[in-house]
Amino acid sequence: MKSVTAEARYVLQFINQTNCSVFLTGKAGTGKTTLLKEIIQTTHKNTVVVAPTGIAALNAGGVTIHSMFQLPFGGFLPDNSSPQFTDSSKFESRLTLRRHFKMSGLKKAVIRNMELLIIDEVSMLRADLLDAMDFMMQTVRKNNQAFGGVQVLFIGDLLQLPPVIREDEWRTLSRYYKGKFFFHAHVIEKSPPIYIELSKIFRQTDDTFISVLNNLRVNKITAKDIQVLNQFVQPKFDLKANKGYITLTTHNHKADTINAQSLADLEGEIFVYRSDVIGDFPDKIFPLEEKLELKVGAQIMFIKNDSTPEKKFFNGKMGIIQTLSEREIWVHFPEENMTIEVEKYVWENIRYTVNENTKEIEEEVLGTFTHYPIKLAWAITVHKSQGLTFDKAALDVADVFLPGQAYVALSRLRSLNGLVLLSPLQMNGISSDQEVMNYASNKAESVTLENTLHKETKNFIRNYLMTAFDWSVLLQEWRNHLYSYNEKTDLSFKTQHKDWAIKQWETLQQLTDPSHKFIAQLNKLFSEEVDFHFIKNRIFSAYDYFFPILDQLTHDILWQLEEVIRMKKAKAYFEELIVLEELQTKAVIRLMKAKQLIATVANGETISKESLSSEAIKTYRFTKAETVRQAYKNSHLSLIDEEEPSRYAKKKKQKEPKKSTVQETYELWLQQYTIKEIAAVRKLTVQTISSHLAKLIETETIAISAILPEDKIAALAQAFKDHKEESLGSLKEKYGDEFTWDELKMYQAARKSGLT
Repeated sequence: MKSVTAEARYVLQFINQTNCSVFLTGKAGTGKTTLLKEIIQTTHKNTVVVAPTGIAALNAGGVTIHSMFQLPFGGFLPDNSSPQFTDSSKFESRLTLRRHFKMSGLKKAVIRNMELLIIDEVSMLRADLLDAMDFMMQTVRKNNQAFGGVQVLFIGDLLQLPPVIREDEWRTLSRYYKGKFFFHAHVIEKSPPIYIELSKIFRQTDDTFISVLNNLRVNKITAKDIQVLNQFVQPKFDLKANKGYITLTTHNHKADTINAQSLADLEGEIFVYRSDVIGDFPDKIFPLEEKLELKVGAQIMFIKNDSTPEKKFFNGKMGIIQTLSEREIWVHFPEENMTIEVEKYVWENIRYTVNENTKEIEEEVLGTFTHYPIKLAWAITVHKSQGLTFDKAALDVADVFLPGQAYVALSRLRSLNGLVLLSPLQMNGISSDQEVMNYASNKAESVTLENTLHKETKNFIRNYLMTAFDWSVLLQEWRNHLYSYNEKTDLSFKTQHKDWAIKQWETLQQLTDPSHKFIAQLNKLFSEEVDFHFIKNRIFSAYDYFFPILDQLTHDILWQLEEVIRMKKAKAYFEELIVLEELQTKAVIRLMKAKQLIATVANGETISKESLSSEAIKTYRFTKAETVRQAYKNSHLSLIDEEEPSRYAKKKKQKEPKKSTVQETYELWLQQYTIKEIAAVRKLTVQTISSHLAKLIETETIAISAILPEDKIAALAQAFKDHKEESLGSLKEKYGDEFTWDELKMYQAARKSGLT
């Protein structure tokens, strides 16, 4: 990871070794997005990523705040009032959220199992929305700590684009909030996060430019800075004569007009490429326009990084369309004198689920959007340029209307050498928000970070271990379950199971006193000079005492589920048992992880995803359930040949560790799925699956003869005999329907591998 700076290391340590919430910020180009990806890949915690807008959520690989927490659009009043609605303003309160908005069982399970919540693009997050999230999390988790006890990582640059609150909304919200930013939320004022700022800039290397950007960012622009920038003012700059420049402007209509007119000015045929949308992928989160119109000579930019080892392009890299055909786009980079074929990219709309076996949070793909990851790039708005990097840009920002817009625009550039200002910057339009500047003074110094990290790591280990031996939530759920036997509904049916339930509760109740004593002992050990080797011995001994009992309780409830799933009219009872089983299994896995944790710490190893997991933990619930199921069938001989009962159970797919998209296709191919079947299973197009197979042919993983018949391969060999070009357009034009595009691309891949 390029951003392994001292600050980045602190962030990773705070996330993995503490339960402290963190605000991660930094100037443009300091590697916030890179660090976000590193955290998601390496943390041992059950993680959910959210963002204020659909596009931001898609780019961060998460979901929107509103969809995750089932929040209505509109303002939130952090009290129990009954807010008044008007035609222009809509408000909710704790009272109305509690009363009217029902959350699905799936989302509740995700929130209950969540350990780390990452909120990206936090500059756009409104204070009232954050308080609404906090309220929902406390409610669902039945925990009155901030965010229901979940660690939160806030990521963003507050000196870029701010939250949007209409004046009529603010008239009401201003009675509750000092300001609109996330740090004005009541939950943040009560529980402020650790403030860590990435300082090393990777995008720019020119000290003069960096100095100007820093001063502009903090609203301390000097006469010298103005003088530096004014050298680049060229109001009559001819964009047509100077290829490779993108115009950054403040309004959508300006950018759209420039792009449309520039495309129209080019001679030649227009080629139209449309996106492929499969499954659930709402148009409001489309990362690109559904229809892409191009001509040879069009100026484009990539909106994704090249994920291959070659890294031929990056998010914001400019190029010129060199060749177009029905299924090919070739882009030329003049400065490198390099031409590449653009491959389609797949964006995924996900939702979070909880793995029933490991209780870990996983992603489920609901739908996909497949398109070429490029767009016309004669112009773009400042807003849409966030996160992009340009070598050359002409800035039309005389009409900046938000603090931070001029900074965002200028900071997209790698250096001043590529800068053109179409008009002088108006300093009165680019001031930064003073409240943000004041909040920036909370940045923690390295000494504070080190001391806090040491203290909170110790607290994290202590609390993790103590929580692993605290089964009060599980016990309370059993109390609630026992109480339900006194209700009139389903009394006759549930009575026959009451003795079993009492036995389960009493067994767990008998663990309460020894567990409380052990927790007190742990607390005492952590209040003194900590000897992790001694604590490890105590944890291992306690584990040996408690685990067999909890393991048997898990066995018993899984056995009960086997019985109930075969009974008619028992859905409500079955669902009560499912909740108890989830908590029971979670308690056992937490105990197993506590043993892993203390062993890791005692050995002086790093707390990570790998160190807090094991094959036994990953397979515990699945193995237990299979053992119980087989034993149940053996004790009921008439069930030996029975199909799996599914009256109440939801079928859940076994989730494998994240693989590359090509590898997933290959594994389905090995199972003898057809191309169409693989596409259906993976919610992808046939064309995308065929492109995966072409890659597998090129790497000699699959032989082309396994896909295409011999006569077709022979015909392709003849067609390719004198073909020297990279582009396949001329071949397709010559042979028409004799060969499909996919067949041509597969044979080309085989040629590259040297197998034809």
